[in-house]
Amino acid sequence: MAKSLPLFRHFRTLQDPRVAGRTTHSLEAILVIAVCAVIAGASDFQEIAIFADKRRDWLARFLDLSKGIPAHDTFERVFARLDPVAFQGCFARWMNAWHAKLTGKHLALDGKAACGSARPSKNFRALHLVNVWATQANLCLGVVACDQNSNEITAIPRLLELLDLEGALVSIDAIGCQKKIVEQIIDGGGDYLIIVKENQETLYQEIRACFDRAQEKNFEGVKSSCYGKEETGHGREEARHYVVIEDPDGISSKENWPELNVIGMCYSERKDGDAERTFHTRYFIGSKRAKARYYGKAMRGHWRVENNLHWRLDVVFGEDDGRTAQRNAATNFATVRRLALNLVKQEDSEMSVAKKRYAASLDTDYLEEIINV
Repeated sequence: MAKSLPLFRHFRTLQDPRVAGRTTHSLEAILVIAVCAVIAGASDFQEIAIFADKRRDWLARFLDLSKGIPAHDTFERVFARLDPVAFQGCFARWMNAWHAKLTGKHLALDGKAACGSARPSKNFRALHLVNVWATQANLCLGVVACDQNSNEITAIPRLLELLDLEGALVSIDAIGCQKKIVEQIIDGGGDYLIIVKENQETLYQEIRACFDRAQEKNFEGVKSSCYGKEETGHGREEARHYVVIEDPDGISSKENWPELNVIGMCYSERKDGDAERTFHTRYFIGSKRAKARYYGKAMRGHWRVENNLHWRLDVVFGEDDGRTAQRNAATNFATVRRLALNLVKQEDSEMSVAKKRYAASLDTDYLEEIINV
């Protein structure tokens, strides 16, 4: 009798998209094999099928394989027909249950393109995904694909619906600086930290003017705080200075931004090797009454999503090189990658993610440790 895996109890509500009674392999078998294969290094449906063939005896401990191993076409058809929204919802519920056991609730939302999925000859844009990254837990909690002819503004609300926002700080880049998104975060019991750029021109100019006035009088009579951080390494020097003003004056549209209690500025200086020093200023709004140190650490945590999630997905999991053009299949495969990454990262050895995947490809006992988190 095959034993079940604890992980997949969160995916049993998924509806099989195939005709009932006309399937050879169960949906659970398709998903279990795919996740195990991706952990072990598979990057497409053909490699998933090869993994299944070579690890058939081991997989039979968990799955009914009495009718053989699914062909790569079977994997591709199922992933193409599987409802991505339902699959993403199951993934988010699993991660919410997992994340509830962990400390810290800073959720960074950021978009990422899967460049290899574009087909210019067919007028297909690259699949664009919005991820939510739990910065303290170092885990991806959810992912939602943008509509083919839309952008992150429509995807972010759908992703927020999947999350437990109670007590969380949600940070989003400037594209998420939308009043309805802010309302959704506050209504969900969370706080926000959102970058402000010229896409909200009035708010942006008023924040700049507020800081200009405060600087002219050396912040006298202004409730403010400062925080600075300098870092060096790998031939790079970087200094970041944060200033936060609480209860700012002169923000005419403040009532349109629920619980807008602070505005902030991040001034950064950076020098890479022999290159010229560069300077950059960012502005942001926040709902939580907190000092510059709190917001500075949160902003730094937000940008780490680039290295901790996006870089690993592209370099270690090959997401940018993926050539799956069918939109549902590409979206569902992206969810599998994030699921696999979370599982690999939670295995507590000190190996890198890439080395853990290599070890899992060689040793099924080690692979079993990873999937039985």
